[in-house]
Amino acid sequence: MYIRNQIVHIALLLGIGIAIIILHLSMADNRLENIASDFSERTGFHSVAVPLPSQLELAGEKVPLNLFYVRESLDRELTSNTYWHSNTILMFKRSHRFFPIIERILKKNGIPEDMKYLALVESGLTVVTSSAGAGGYWQFIPETAKTYGLEINSWVDERNHIEKSTEAACKYLKKSYEEHGNWTMVAASYNGGQGRMKRVVKHQGTNNFYELFLNNETSRYVYRLLAMKLIFEHPEKYGYKIRPEDMYPHIPTKKVEITQSVSNLPQFARDNGINYRMLREMNPWLSDSTIQVKDGKKYTVLIPTGRFNDYDQLIRDDIQNTARADSSKI
Repeated sequence: MYIRNQIVHIALLLGIGIAIIILHLSMADNRLENIASDFSERTGFHSVAVPLPSQLELAGEKVPLNLFYVRESLDRELTSNTYWHSNTILMFKRSHRFFPIIERILKKNGIPEDMKYLALVESGLTVVTSSAGAGGYWQFIPETAKTYGLEINSWVDERNHIEKSTEAACKYLKKSYEEHGNWTMVAASYNGGQGRMKRVVKHQGTNNFYELFLNNETSRYVYRLLAMKLIFEHPEKYGYKIRPEDMYPHIPTKKVEITQSVSNLPQFARDNGINYRMLREMNPWLSDSTIQVKDGKKYTVLIPTGRFNDYDQLIRDDIQNTARADSSKI
């Protein structure tokens, strides 16, 4: 009788304990739901699927969005870059300063404007060097850069010269187009390399990018390019509301030619009314505090002018200049 009473007592305690645990878990779930609801309501933040276009072109070439792997590959890159807010916002800001330069040079060389997104994807429009040694706005490796006319030595690295590197990129892109006959393959080859892409095309029997089975990096590359094109052409559609005053303004400059070697660029900067840091910021292709100039050679550096040291004024001037340029197009 005693043992039976003990068993009943223990069973009762176990039942109460289980009930308490269940109640506690239920209350915890409710608290989590309340926290989640409160977060969503207070921040107005909701993660939603990005909109995909019904049709899309790259440099006038149709993207076959009817194919499931094409649409889902685009969705991956578009989702990643849409929700990578900090990086994408910074690229928007830099593009205001650099895209006009790139667009002008592409147009002069007969290259489709969409190819400007190569530089955006390659470097984010920054002066950066990859672990593989590719450098500058267009991410040339030294050998390729020299092949297309860029100078690299102890004093200068013209991969970091926005105008000269873009001219070199145009030469590369033209040659690639002669090889492949379509701009989508040109874009893929920019990442995959001319030699490798030739072998892939020969082996698989097609030069249609969307029919090729490629390594993951090159396959994603073109879709990343398409994603940036969509985001930059339709920023508000993808949640980006960037005001004109948020953009990095153009900086007024004058050109100064260097026709002989300069042993002290910091002093050269001071002689031109700026400091050495400003000289290097405006001319990122300079690689040393000296520069050697061979006979018959010359370099042109940019020296900021006007109220370059008043950032708020630069923004105001930039907004006015942009408005005037836009009105002249109407």
